[in-house]
Amino acid sequence: MFFCILRRILGKFYFWTPGFGAALPASYIAILIERKSRRGLLTIYMANLATETLFRMGVSRGTITPLRHGEVFLFCVTAALFMFFFRNKDGLKGFTFSALKFIVGKEEIPTHSYVPEGAFVKKEIKIKHCEDLTQQRNFIAATKKMVDNICKNGPRHRCCKHYEDNCISYCIKGFIRMFSVGYLIQCCLRIPSAFRHLFTKPSRLLSLFYNKENFQLGAFLGSFVSIYKGTSCFLRWVRNLDDEVHALIAGSLAGLSMMFYRSTSISMYLASKLVETMYFKGIEAGKVPYFPHADSIIYAVSTAICFQAAVMEVQNLRPSYWKFLLRLTKGKFAVMNRKVLDVFGTEASMTFKDFCPELDPRYTVLSPERPIQKSWN
Repeated sequence: MFFCILRRILGKFYFWTPGFGAALPASYIAILIERKSRRGLLTIYMANLATETLFRMGVSRGTITPLRHGEVFLFCVTAALFMFFFRNKDGLKGFTFSALKFIVGKEEIPTHSYVPEGAFVKKEIKIKHCEDLTQQRNFIAATKKMVDNICKNGPRHRCCKHYEDNCISYCIKGFIRMFSVGYLIQCCLRIPSAFRHLFTKPSRLLSLFYNKENFQLGAFLGSFVSIYKGTSCFLRWVRNLDDEVHALIAGSLAGLSMMFYRSTSISMYLASKLVETMYFKGIEAGKVPYFPHADSIIYAVSTAICFQAAVMEVQNLRPSYWKFLLRLTKGKFAVMNRKVLDVFGTEASMTFKDFCPELDPRYTVLSPERPIQKSWN
């Protein structure tokens, strides 16, 4: 509707009208219809996507020089600040706090009340009781006893709150746990595509369990947790205290784990979420003004930026979002006559060089170049 309205009002198309101009009012009206509980999530997603799109535009124009492993560096900074807020009382709330609690464990939350000396007395009694009960001589019991001894009798600082394990086993168990979670998540994501080939190519089912991406995500999550926990324990040993500042160092070092699973989308999303968190904390502290309907405005502008790229320079749009637009419009977004948009200098037809739309000569200024190729319908 706004696409046609702008065409009627202005009399012709300008660089900004087919994408940004039409999408801005349309997306603003759409977000007002959406439930308020979902507006924040949609805004974060689209702001993340728009930022990545602007970055790609800058790189293609030569105005921005990409930093090698820049997504890893961004993740290190984001992880450091997130973990610092996590370690502070009332630093994080809601889903973000619950997610970090699940990933790194409740042992790293500073609100636990504990007396280190009393904890060691408790553990000594428990260890003695376990030693009296485990007198079996079979191989399984002996192995279990050896593992328990390693976990319970190893080095543990008095400020550490992982009472069930020493510092070494605490880090190893954290790695194994989150590696398994990451591996299973990636397996579940591949289930739909694997079962489509269940009868035609049964061998494809092996890729469901043995795939490089499965191990990469597992290594990413596992190493993040183990590095964070290991660094936190090391700093407690060195400084002889448990300090929230440790989370900055541990979080930044743990961010290097993204080398196993480099993802610009994850880094950008978490950075956007961090900005949102800091903004709301600034509002609570009275240091940042509150802008009503800011989420709706940010969503509308972000969506308009992405639609501008979808019309003028698809090559700079995230491929997954372009596929989403094609599914949403049943392929109609790809049948624009982008060759006439090349005059704006964005190489709009780069991805559609072999496509020529079917046009009625009665309603065109120029005659169609050649017959239609319906490969995009």
